[in-house]
Amino acid sequence: MSAANIEVGLGERAYRITLAPGALARRELWDAAIGGRHVLVVTDTNVGPRYADTLRAALPARARVEVASIEAGETHKTLATCAGVYARLAALGASRDATIVALGGGVVGDLAGFVAATWMRGVRYVQVPTTLLAMVDSSVGGKTAVDLPQGKNLVGAFHQPVAVLIDPDTLATLPHRELVAGYAEVVKYAAIGDVAFFGWLADHVDALLAREPAAVARAIETSCRHKAGIVARDERETGERALLNLGHTFGHALETASDYAMLHGEAVAIGMVVAARLSARLGLAAVGDANQLAALLARFGLPVAIPGQLDPDVLLGHMRLDKKAVSGKLRLVLWRGIGRAEIVSDVPDDAIRAALIESLSR
Repeated sequence: MSAANIEVGLGERAYRITLAPGALARRELWDAAIGGRHVLVVTDTNVGPRYADTLRAALPARARVEVASIEAGETHKTLATCAGVYARLAALGASRDATIVALGGGVVGDLAGFVAATWMRGVRYVQVPTTLLAMVDSSVGGKTAVDLPQGKNLVGAFHQPVAVLIDPDTLATLPHRELVAGYAEVVKYAAIGDVAFFGWLADHVDALLAREPAAVARAIETSCRHKAGIVARDERETGERALLNLGHTFGHALETASDYAMLHGEAVAIGMVVAARLSARLGLAAVGDANQLAALLARFGLPVAIPGQLDPDVLLGHMRLDKKAVSGKLRLVLWRGIGRAEIVSDVPDDAIRAALIESLSR
């Protein structure tokens, strides 16, 4: 598989996404990414034992390196966990020229990025995503956050990395469920704006699930190019970037209500189907488009129905606290069919509730 370099054009905050087998151990990439002499690698208890030593060996000899390992899982993406990482930075003597390296999936990337945004009012950091979902979505774009008991990602900041290094070889150790969850975000890019990519995904489900390198690389690169372009045009989500949230308002409510028993990608898959069904209910799109989306997600092995024990009114309550709500009113990403997403404000609660009920598993 050949390497790909994707530029995220943000002026003085511009950076490169490098997609290449073995990128984790390429010293020339790390020489360019590391700033001062203090480096804190933030990882978790799943990823650290596999990859932290390889990464550490590739870092510049001038750097004083420490590794902070957090407990794996969304339930540990908290301010309390951040406090432990801040303590490690203080013990390291990390100054404003320090570099934080996020080695792991979306939880590690979100939390380490938030720490980088807030330590001494902002230090540089590098994203090294090791899950498919993080590779195609959360590692790109500078959204950093932690969760509160009231909801997901309620405390955060925009803080762009200085580089994103994607090593697809790390997917070899990714559990199948995590791999499948990542394909929800891949399908999202097709659903919001790329009909041809939607068709390509439908033709390559088996190859993607079998982790065929060329197919996986194309899925990652195409997704990253879509996100890099959108982020460059709308860094702080004042317009077009909000389209990347297709299914996410529903998905975040599902994650919170299920106490994170669902993986993010699983919740987003269900959320996209609910959004598509709501679009049909509002007369924006055909029911057949929602069915086509659900069918593709199901072929990847993703859930497409809300677990029956979850209360639609509880979900609606969580949705009202979502960051994408404006002045207490829900603003949802809906669509006019595959590849044509749009932002819709003031959607009636009754229509949302009906779509949630329609999507309950029977």
